[in-house]
Parts: sequence; structure tokens; C-alpha cells
Amino acid sequence: MVLVMIRTAIIFVALLIIMRLMGKRQIGEMQPFELIITLVIADLACIPMADASIPLLYGIVAVLTIFVLHEIMTLLDLKVKPLKSLISGKPSVVVNKNGIDDYQLKRNNLDVSDLIESLRTAGYFSLDSIDYAIYESNGMFSALPKQDYEKTQTSLPLVIIDNGKYDKKNLGITGLEKEFFDGILKEQGVKSEKKVLVLTADGTGKLYLQVKNEKFRTFTVNYPEGKTW
Repeated sequence: MVLVMIRTAIIFVALLIIMRLMGKRQIGEMQPFELIITLVIADLACIPMADASIPLLYGIVAVLTIFVLHEIMTLLDLKVKPLKSLISGKPSVVVNKNGIDDYQLKRNNLDVSDLIESLRTAGYFSLDSIDYAIYESNGMFSALPKQDYEKTQTSLPLVIIDNGKYDKKNLGITGLEKEFFDGILKEQGVKSEKKVLVLTADGTGKLYLQVKNEKFRTFTVNYPEGKTW
């Protein structure tokens, strides 16, 4: 038992030194290759700590090797520009002046619901309250709001149609029927909900509609029987 404790303490100190040498970014906003290195180091450190039959030196050498690889990758990432996007990826502009860029969403294995969740986390509840939104190569999300964007967020928008499909749960929250929104789509010249990338509606009657491969549009409707939420 004492031997395991001593081996664990030695590995802990070695890992602490290595992580400090890797710099602050390694323990903050990690690039994909840095996350992989961190996970591998964790596995390598556990083996000699738990198994006393494995020489402690093997674990330390393996961790040091990963450190050297990290330094090489970081150098390539900083010095060789063509390799930077290959190693770390590049930012993706998922919202622009035309609305949501569906191609960029799919390229990053995201959908509209993921985007809206990221927007809410950043403090923006309406898709038309921002001009641009970006997912950085390390996964961080940032958005550029419109001027006086607070005025566009008077009520919580609900996603009615997401990538061509009605959200039945949100329909239930609104208390409105699918046929009501089908009629709105026809008025807007949209033949089927399958052509809709996203449709949101808030309690004031403001709708955000983006048809696939088209620019978004916003407009206001009157809900039947004065419904609101």
C-alpha cells in the first residue's frame, strides 16, 4: 500500500511539472491535439500508479515522450501556417448576414438546436439579435450582436421547425396547431416544411424563418384567440 502511495506521489509531481511546462493554454482552451495529449497522459499515468509490477521509469518516460510530441506539434502549429488548420482546425462562421450557414453547421457535426443552445449560453435568445456567430477551432463559441439587440429579445423564441421537421413539444407549449404554421409557410411562398431550415416564434408574434439555401426573414403575425407565452 505504501509503495503504491509513493509511486502515485512521484507520478503526480511529474505530471504537475509537465502540465506547467505545456503552458496555460493546455489547461484552458485546448486545441484538439492538446485534448488528445491530455487524455493519453492521464491513461499513461494511471498504469504505473496502479500496477506495481510495471517499473515506474516506464511511466515517466512515456509521459516525457508525450511532452516532446506536444512541443513538436505546438511548434508546427505556430510556425508552419499550412499545417495550422490541419492540426488545430479553423474557425467556422455559422451565422452571417444571410442567416444560418447550414453547410458550416453540418461540417462541425452540429444542428440548429446546438446553435440555439450556444446562443442562449452566450446571452442571445433570438436568432435575429446577432449578425455573426463563430465556433472557434477549440470549440469556443462567440457572437457579434446587432446594435440595440436587446430590443429584439422581448419574448423567448421557440423552435417550431428544425431542419424540415416540426418540434411537437414546442408546438404544445405555444398551444397552436401545425396547420396554423402550415398556412404561414404558404403565405411566405414555402411549399413544405421540409424546405425550412428553421422557424422560430416568440410570444409577441414575431417569427424568424429561414428556408434552406435562402436568406432569413422576420415578420410578425397575429396568433388566433390572442394566444401568447
